[in-house]
Amino acid sequence: MKPASLSARITLLLVITSLVILGGGAKLMDWRIDHEMEGRFQQNLVTQAVAVSSMVQLEQDEIPGNPAMQSQAGVLGGSSPTYYAVRCDGEPPRFSTPPPPVVPTDWAHQVSTQPNFARLHHGDQHLGSVRFSFVPDPVDSSEKAATQVASDNRAPRQCALLFEQDRKAIDQILLATDWILLLGPALALAIALIAVPLIVRRGLRPVGVLVERMRDIGPNAPGQRLATLGLRELDPLVGRFNDVLGRMDEGLARERQFASGLAHETRTRLAELRALTEIEARYPSGRSLPDVLGEIGHIGAELEATVTALLLLTRLKSGLEQPQRQSLELLPWLQRQVLRQQPAASERGIELDVEGTPPTNLHTDPALLEVIIANLIGNACAYAPTGDRVVLRLSREAMVIHNAAPDLEACDLDNFGERFWRKQPPHAGHAGLGLALAHAAAHALAVPLDFALKDGRVHARLAW
Repeated sequence: MKPASLSARITLLLVITSLVILGGGAKLMDWRIDHEMEGRFQQNLVTQAVAVSSMVQLEQDEIPGNPAMQSQAGVLGGSSPTYYAVRCDGEPPRFSTPPPPVVPTDWAHQVSTQPNFARLHHGDQHLGSVRFSFVPDPVDSSEKAATQVASDNRAPRQCALLFEQDRKAIDQILLATDWILLLGPALALAIALIAVPLIVRRGLRPVGVLVERMRDIGPNAPGQRLATLGLRELDPLVGRFNDVLGRMDEGLARERQFASGLAHETRTRLAELRALTEIEARYPSGRSLPDVLGEIGHIGAELEATVTALLLLTRLKSGLEQPQRQSLELLPWLQRQVLRQQPAASERGIELDVEGTPPTNLHTDPALLEVIIANLIGNACAYAPTGDRVVLRLSREAMVIHNAAPDLEACDLDNFGERFWRKQPPHAGHAGLGLALAHAAAHALAVPLDFALKDGRVHARLAW
């Protein structure tokens, strides 16, 4: 499946946005123009109808077929023909020549003084119409006197006017406007479809440059970084990518250090076994068989301890070792852990002291907690100066183990927990996995394990 194109995606978004904006704007303009033109056309109809009503008020008998009325069409009506019909009380109806093509039934009884507009159809002809009622006024004194006398006997004369005009001219104008408003956005979209992809591809050239620079960066070329492009959108991406490269280099360095440490530990012990067996075979030392086998067993036990620690560390890191929590009576359990470490401490003249009072019971996984505490105490006894005092300070919130560390620096604390990392020369039986196991077990139990260096002593704090 072909991957999606960023330029095509941006082009599509721009086209859709342009379509919405231009189409919506054209629709709004079309509605506004139609509304304004229709209003002007209706105003033109009213003006011409008022002229007809004025002629009726002048009582000009030659209104029917008056050529002057045929030339009254307004600008919006062009030269479109006009028609009218007039009905007054007590008088026969009067019509234009020719008469209106469409005369609604009882139209004279459905009018008021307010103009009433309508659209009428006669075959293919579209007509705009207006109708309203009016009261004609006489214009000379004799007529006024006669009207005055007549008014004493009857109500004022009411007239109704129906005026129609062909809409062909204004409909053509509106149709031309619609085409202009339609073709404008269509032409703009066509141009956008051609120009936008070219513009977008040109604008995305820095991305292609970035891709080419990334091509030569990999695990085989550590330390390489991308140079910033001076673009506000891409420079944060370059910065994040450089951060990833930095973490990748750190991870690769740790993995190389781990592989080197593992190879060293394994090779050293295997070399010891091979040297021991070859020397005893070629140049017997005269030692008894139990002594030789005991030394071989000791080397094998150290190698087994390293492999076991690595397997446990792998299970903890991968999440395969899930905590099995249960209630643990803490104080007797801690005393047993201290007793197990006592022979190794006594061998180096280390004094193990326990201070404070822990909580009575703890809901935890005893096996994982033993991994943490046994490694912390064993690490303290192994790397503390000979004759030092290792203190276990207990409280209801945490346990703190501290010992002297004269050669340790603050920056070394960042390396605590790395596999096979050791500040001092290696001690027998300690492959540099203790703190890594302690950190992994603490993470599995979801308890904080922190280290601090104060007054030449390293403090390991484990919260319960």
